[in-house]
Amino acid sequence: MGEPLQLPKGQTAPLHPRRATNPQTEPRILLYSHDTIGLGNIRRTLLLAEALGQQYPGGSLLIVTGSPMIQAFRVPPRTDYIKLPCLTRNAPDVFAAAYLGCAFADVAGLRRDVLERTILGFAPNLLIVDKRAAGIGGELLGALRELRRRRMPTKVVLGVRDILDTPEITRLSFKRARDMQTIARYYDEVWIYGERAIFDAVTEYRFPADVAAKTRYCGYLKRPRRAPQPHGGPPRVLVTAGGGEDGTQLIETYLEGLEALPRSVALQTTVVFGPQMAESSRQRLRQRFGGMADVAFLDFEPEMTARYAAADVVVSMAGYNTVCELLSSAMRAVLVPRSTPVVEQLLRARLLAARGLFDVIEPDELRPDRLLSTVLSALQRPPVSCPIDFDGLPRIQQRVHHLLRQLVP
Repeated sequence: MGEPLQLPKGQTAPLHPRRATNPQTEPRILLYSHDTIGLGNIRRTLLLAEALGQQYPGGSLLIVTGSPMIQAFRVPPRTDYIKLPCLTRNAPDVFAAAYLGCAFADVAGLRRDVLERTILGFAPNLLIVDKRAAGIGGELLGALRELRRRRMPTKVVLGVRDILDTPEITRLSFKRARDMQTIARYYDEVWIYGERAIFDAVTEYRFPADVAAKTRYCGYLKRPRRAPQPHGGPPRVLVTAGGGEDGTQLIETYLEGLEALPRSVALQTTVVFGPQMAESSRQRLRQRFGGMADVAFLDFEPEMTARYAAADVVVSMAGYNTVCELLSSAMRAVLVPRSTPVVEQLLRARLLAARGLFDVIEPDELRPDRLLSTVLSALQRPPVSCPIDFDGLPRIQQRVHHLLRQLVP
């Protein structure tokens, strides 16, 4: 056998097939999701991959993510993924290694190297970056520079959820990371997964004119809905804390309120802890409340639409993914948003409550009696009707078609 091919130092071998492919019918699409806390980013990324895989059945999609939970979800057809070492967020823009006993600088360097080799090797026709234009700690910048230096035929898009944080904090974060300069230099478009009439990110976050010109409001991302399951017993309550890392207080407060209800008030409750809740917290909650009648505990549920169909009201936080699922399923819900380390959920919950879509209990007002009385009141309301723009996925498919068409000579 001959000697293996030796590439010059620093050169990356392209992974795409030798034969030329048509970006309009067989595109290579790479989706980057940094993922430090919760499940929202990776679930949104998987949703986009599924929609684009349906649009381009001859395409190849690759997800690069730091989420420790991607293997727990169904990965769409023709989609593969590369797992980065996990990070955790200790405060806004402050990160650390989640599991490895290494300094953040060492883990960041490893992630940066994997990202650059993967992006340049896969040579995507479209790169969709979730939320952070430069990646965590600027880990994407090397790859973005090389894409432009080599004049590779890659369209680069930044996808941003409806709300990031307060305008003041977000503008400061953008300034520190030089995000607006990065977008202006390397990105073709910015997609906001929201509705301008609900939250005008371009104005509130003061996008400069060149970035604002690249920005498109796509609308919210609609989830599949299952028909509600008929039920003749007590009202059914679903309590979920998303990933669960900071959901212990919400679940414990609900169960304390349930425990204090008069015997004449019957509720059937399902509690989903979330895969990132500490095992010690799960054990403590099970030990304290495990003997309660009509309460079932689940560690994790990858397919929440089935749970929504079997519930009459939902108690949850107010993450982007959860809110889109609730609105898609026309669910009555009581939202208890987190307010740290960012205020995104609280702002979203307030805006949607002002439109009459949900009941909201602010974090400093969370008490067992208040939560249960709000749940009982929500059960008396009709299911929500959603006057919100939910055409995000079709519009994204249109934008992708438009961008890929520009790559065809």
